[in-house]
Amino acid sequence: MYKRIILPLLFRFDAETIHHAVTTVLKFGLALPGVSAVCRRLFVIEDQRLNRTVFGLTFPNPVGMAAGFDKNAELVSELSDLGFGFVEIGTVTPRPQPGNPRPRLFRLKADGGLINRMGFNNKGAGPAGGRLRHFAKNRGGRNVIIGGNIGKNKDTPNESALNDYLISFRELFDAVDYFVVNVSSPNTPGLRDLQEREPLTRLLTALQTENRQRATPKPILLKIAPDLTNGQLDDIIAIVSDTGIAGVIATNTTISRDGLRTDSATVSQIGAGGVSGRPLRERSTEVIRYLHQQSGGAFPIVGVGGIFSPEDAQEKLQAGASLIQVYTSFIYEGPGLAKRINRALLKDVVTSPLPTA
Repeated sequence: MYKRIILPLLFRFDAETIHHAVTTVLKFGLALPGVSAVCRRLFVIEDQRLNRTVFGLTFPNPVGMAAGFDKNAELVSELSDLGFGFVEIGTVTPRPQPGNPRPRLFRLKADGGLINRMGFNNKGAGPAGGRLRHFAKNRGGRNVIIGGNIGKNKDTPNESALNDYLISFRELFDAVDYFVVNVSSPNTPGLRDLQEREPLTRLLTALQTENRQRATPKPILLKIAPDLTNGQLDDIIAIVSDTGIAGVIATNTTISRDGLRTDSATVSQIGAGGVSGRPLRERSTEVIRYLHQQSGGAFPIVGVGGIFSPEDAQEKLQAGASLIQVYTSFIYEGPGLAKRINRALLKDVVTSPLPTA
């Protein structure tokens, strides 16, 4: 019913407008008496065989919602009720910012993809932390891991970026279970320059120094672009080792337009932005496999990019991912996606248990 009736209706309207409408329905609809409990019965699979212990955290299942869907930490309980084992909020920045001018989110229906140039639109790290602390006091028995994806404000020069990351890190420290350092979005000018070996090593080393001063340090992960060369991926492997961070999220959106089915005139008219969804599946899997093989499995990888089915999920896991995330496919496939993936993984785990990392 979702694909036949609901999705065509949603696609009649601007992508960002519908995103806000859907999130509003989720937020207020699941707050109605009994609705959350019904959703949990419909979508949540509670089975310890799906548990994954990764970078010291035990995830109720390996399917998470990637950063970008819940930018302001407003939907953690709702996404948990739809079967996600973890939710990554953000990207958040120290100060609120509106992001890039609209329109900035576009569907590639022929490709099962999106192009976005959102530009880290969010209400700021402080309010996000406050909402997460409120959730912690009102979990209602929900078992969900929370990640905090942090970035810099658009008007902060790269030479001052570290301070932005530290501010958000401190604001969210007691509210999240792990952190993700986002230096790979293509929609903040100059941000990807921070992926280069020297500035990235400085940034992660400083965050780790701050982290290790805490009584219980949090896992810090790095989210990387799919557009890196093998030489740059080799640098990422070395940086993970040198800084001692917990792992890598592979991958963010791509600036490539290769292989799109959508006609080139439409793509050109849309303009700049990162491509997500099915067009990213093959490349993100290649990056996961390369990192896993070249590092000898030295660190966990969270796989994201083009996961639309249980088969896509297994592809990422077999390539070397320990956990997976979805976002664009949630829009195209509907609210039952996490359950479908977990149900298929549960069948596989009976005969071939998935390893922990």
